Amino acid sequence: MLSAGLISAGARLGASADEQSRSGDPAVTVAEYDLGDTAFTDSQSGTVSEIRAVVHYPRHPGARLPLIIQSHGSWWACDSQDAAEWPCEGGAKPFPSYRGYDYLGAVLARRGFVVASISVDGVNQTSFDYGDRARLVNEHLRLWAQLAAGRGPLVSRLGALTGRVDVGNVGTMGHSRGGKAAMWQASDKHRAEWPAGVTVRAVLPLAPVKFDDPEGDNSDTLVTRIPVGVVTGTCDGAVGERGQEYLDDVVGRTRQPAYSVSLTGANHNYFNTRWTPPSLFGDDDSTCPAAELTPAVQQSALTAYAVAFYERSLHGDRSYDAVLNGKRPLPGVTSATRVVSASRG
Repeated sequence: MLSAGLISAGARLGASADEQSRSGDPAVTVAEYDLGDTAFTDSQSGTVSEIRAVVHYPRHPGARLPLIIQSHGSWWACDSQDAAEWPCEGGAKPFPSYRGYDYLGAVLARRGFVVASISVDGVNQTSFDYGDRARLVNEHLRLWAQLAAGRGPLVSRLGALTGRVDVGNVGTMGHSRGGKAAMWQASDKHRAEWPAGVTVRAVLPLAPVKFDDPEGDNSDTLVTRIPVGVVTGTCDGAVGERGQEYLDDVVGRTRQPAYSVSLTGANHNYFNTRWTPPSLFGDDDSTCPAAELTPAVQQSALTAYAVAFYERSLHGDRSYDAVLNGKRPLPGVTSATRVVSASRG
């Protein structure tokens, strides 16, 4: 059950996520790992990417905590719009899109999840390829698997989590182009590419891109073996609500439930505080500005839905079914939900 305390906390965090992170939550530790702008070269495409992430986790972590990986979408890679190379040149710095979900990471951490939001600036500057994005997620998961075994470069940065993260119980979230990449990474077709010891058990595409997907079982984004939760907004001026089609893809195919929620008045950019005005390059992309949700309300609604989805999928708490199927509406917003049940046989 979603408590009133959670909802009000989500609203407060949505209004000032960065301030919350700096001020510190007594129940949450915030850490970062940064292996450099050129730490990863994709063996298939040659794309060079950073390995950088912010991590929210319980201040007193128990053992075997589920891991959630968040991946942002396409935005300015550098804090100068004139930058055209990766790494950023001319004194420009990488744009911190990965810090735009701090409000959500903090709430999930208080509920017993380890949440790593990864930077995807290198891909944004040099490649829009969804496979590149998916393989960067896998590289982070490989490093987390090493940490779980007490080795690798993350030990010196996240020592308190050594041996405490369950990489066999992973959730993912991707926003915009990162949403399609999350479906790609979690798909039936690409499961074999997951790092050894890693099992993804839930994927949440947030305002995801949906186009150029081949139909049928060979689709790069067909996910039928783990739960899917899609979030879209009716005022999304970037990608619309095409992401709802991911549920159409799994009708009669999925072995696990697939859920979606459409938030009336939500736009694309407000899900990420770094893309929300007055942040640098922030943009209100709403198609219905007179009726749009405020950033705080939109972020609070996402927080409530994401908590329900991950609690149900990673902690096995069925009390959240009523949120996911719409019988317990999200507070403060109008929304439409849909559920595709697992096929039999």
